[in-house]
Amino acid sequence: MSKEKIYIFDTTLRDGAQTEGVNFSIDDKNKIAKALSDLGVDYLEGGWPGANTLDTTFFNNPPKLVNTTLTAFGMTKKTGRSAENDPGLSALLNTKAPAICLVGKSWDFHVDVALGITKEENLENIKESAKLFVKNKREFMFDAEHFFDGYKKNPEYALSCIKTAYNEGARWIVLCDTNGGTLPHEVGEIVSKVSKQIPGKNLGIHAHNDTENAVANSLSAILAGVRQVQGTINGLGERCGNANLISLIPSIVLKKSFSDSFEIKINKNKIKTLTECSRLLDEILNRKSNRRAAYVGPSAFAHKGGLHVSAVSKDPKTYEHVDPSLVGNVRNIIVSDQAGRSNIMSRLNKYGIKIDKNDPKVQTLLEEVKGREFIGYSYDGADASFELLARRLLGEIPKYLTISKYDVSVKKESKDKINSFAKAHLMVDGKEIVCEGSGNGPVNALDNAIRSNVDKVGKYSKYLKDLKLVDYKVRILNTGTNATTRVSIESTDKSGKNWFTIGVSPNIIEASFKALIDSLDYKLYKEKAPADILSND
Repeated sequence: MSKEKIYIFDTTLRDGAQTEGVNFSIDDKNKIAKALSDLGVDYLEGGWPGANTLDTTFFNNPPKLVNTTLTAFGMTKKTGRSAENDPGLSALLNTKAPAICLVGKSWDFHVDVALGITKEENLENIKESAKLFVKNKREFMFDAEHFFDGYKKNPEYALSCIKTAYNEGARWIVLCDTNGGTLPHEVGEIVSKVSKQIPGKNLGIHAHNDTENAVANSLSAILAGVRQVQGTINGLGERCGNANLISLIPSIVLKKSFSDSFEIKINKNKIKTLTECSRLLDEILNRKSNRRAAYVGPSAFAHKGGLHVSAVSKDPKTYEHVDPSLVGNVRNIIVSDQAGRSNIMSRLNKYGIKIDKNDPKVQTLLEEVKGREFIGYSYDGADASFELLARRLLGEIPKYLTISKYDVSVKKESKDKINSFAKAHLMVDGKEIVCEGSGNGPVNALDNAIRSNVDKVGKYSKYLKDLKLVDYKVRILNTGTNATTRVSIESTDKSGKNWFTIGVSPNIIEASFKALIDSLDYKLYKEKAPADILSND
């Protein structure tokens, strides 16, 4: 029996951007879009062109997506003007997006109170908007806002709204639980009734998480007939968030009750990148990952003491509903050094480091990592720093640049002008090199001191010329006068590959310097630069 396809529609770049405290840059949006395209989502909603400068700019130069349909979002035309003369719809038509998703009212209460128009006028707005995009050969979707609330109050009118869009050629009719108040059993019942009016192959679900049921509601909707599921990475979204695709995707692929009947484009090999994808968003937002997030959280497969550890050691399936490696995560038995060693071995294998698991150096590395994590280091999003730490302890990385000392000062020169100055003393092959630089802050000045004097570092200059600092983030790990600071630096070079390094210290400049030196060392290592001739390492 052939399986029915479920289409995955990601709204992180729009719904996620509505989250309190979230402000994506163009670079952020492009990084997220690439990660989602690599994952293999069917549709990627890039934002609302015409509504704000950021989204308009994004669509003016959209990223190249592989097997993912870029979708532009907007709303149905306004009453009193034609669809062809509606500025909002024109902004959508002017994009290169092959798919358009418009939101429109389907709850008569909102039509009466929020829009202040007649029910017939609302239906006309839906009809003419749909006709415009279908005529222009765009894949058209209609988001029926507050559909479940509208259906409960006036099912006849709610159905007339979505049937109007469908009859005009809409590929997808998306049923929205906009305030997140509908429960799974209600979703199942209503979708089942709607699917008798509109084929399930044309129905989608857009669930919010205000009752902590967005994922459950989405799964119930699939079983009741819908074939498109909308959601965001990590459930990002306004108020309590949206349906979490990081939970939905593996549930559809790995759970037999779904995988026997349905399939998605994201196969088992691709879902191994889910943990990485989830944590990438956290890094972009400079947020700590949710340790207890289903499937991908650092604690999702953690076991501590008692009967659980005994049972897991004999048969992991006893307390784990799936193998953590299937979603790119790892098992962590907290009280067992052997389990910690297994995690270390897994990371070493990732970097191609071959070593016997019983080698004492593995235990040394494990203890070093635990000690560093205790004082604030976190290597989940800093693979370059972890690889350097491992290779240094295993004796695989020589000494490159040695920083003997540095000096940083800040000077206020006028009311609006503050400059920072830095001087760093580097040792290369026994010779001291003094680098100086300035910047708009002490960390920027220190970075400039080294990078703007790259020609001075002799044999290393050719390796560092194309090194660029892409991003810099600071996280305060505790409060008070002795607060600990963790700095994350993202770097890149002409290869186009980015790497992340971290530094931790009570002093923000020292933490930044540690992360910066790791970035330089990682660049020199991957370029196979020669060691300091006086190094004994």
